[in-house]
Amino acid sequence: MIYKFKSKAGADVIMLGPQGDQMLTLMGREPSAQGLLPADDLPLAMHQLEQAAKDDDAAFAAVQAEALAAGEPAPRREGISLRQRVWPLIELMRHSHTEGEPVLWGV
Repeated sequence: MIYKFKSKAGADVIMLGPQGDQMLTLMGREPSAQGLLPADDLPLAMHQLEQAAKDDDAAFAAVQAEALAAGEPAPRREGISLRQRVWPLIELMRHSHTEGEPVLWGV
């Protein structure tokens, strides 16, 4: 499944199924083929995504610190970080909230 998050306030954000499911779960929503985030709910959703990115960054920094303390080379992040993944969706939400528009997916 492919998620297409869209709003009249900005460009579509497209994600593959597992990543879209992850975003919805991080926002406290049940993954579903269709849905709507009303403009009034966007500040909380943005906060939840930003907090998840901060937590992910902190966890990775702890892994790096542990490796350095053990005299091992610091690991590199593989693939796309959560911060990179949530950024386009947060930007869409920010524009949508400013303009009072909802964010929809699957319709």
